[in-house]
Amino acid sequence: MNKQSICLSANNGDNMDKTITYFDNVGKANTEEVMKLSAKRAAELGIKYVVVASTSGETALVAADAFKDLDVKIVAITHQYGLKEPGKWEVDEGKLEKLNELGVIMTTQSHMFSGVERAIQKRISGASRADVISDTLRAVFGKGFKVAIECAMMAADSGYIPVSPDTEIIAIGGTRQGADVALVVRPAHSHEFFSLQVREVIAMPRAKED
Repeated sequence: MNKQSICLSANNGDNMDKTITYFDNVGKANTEEVMKLSAKRAAELGIKYVVVASTSGETALVAADAFKDLDVKIVAITHQYGLKEPGKWEVDEGKLEKLNELGVIMTTQSHMFSGVERAIQKRISGASRADVISDTLRAVFGKGFKVAIECAMMAADSGYIPVSPDTEIIAIGGTRQGADVALVVRPAHSHEFFSLQVREVIAMPRAKED
């Protein structure tokens, strides 16, 4: 795994020095570094909630280990029921049992950038406004970035994280598998999408998946 860290400095007022880590490539190989950097930033900011995308539960287990010494609640967001097979989700039952023992919440919601819109698209074609938001985030910032934002809304709509003007969480997403993006986010419910703010980028890939 190759990475670069860039320190952004400011010398006036209450501005802070902030290091952003950029990975040369997307994907699972960045997972452990993303978790380490996220745990460090959570401790610095006193953040109490971490939302992590995890299809099977594997990435959530890495997060649980990375944050084990911090007083944080980890909410793992998996694919919605029925995405691959009607009535079923893709969580590994053995991993789910372990996550439950560790106090990690594993949950899901309808995907904020698809859901009913996907059914309309399949039936009558065309792109929805939600598709435009989703594809813009994915193309400009990368899939993991889009996933992190989507999972933050899914966690908020599930009621597992607080939502207020003063709340900040860490949202972690990935490209295909694992984690390669970590953000400090002011979360919002899906119907208040434009209240969501990305406050900081902790880590992300420089190159994006085409």
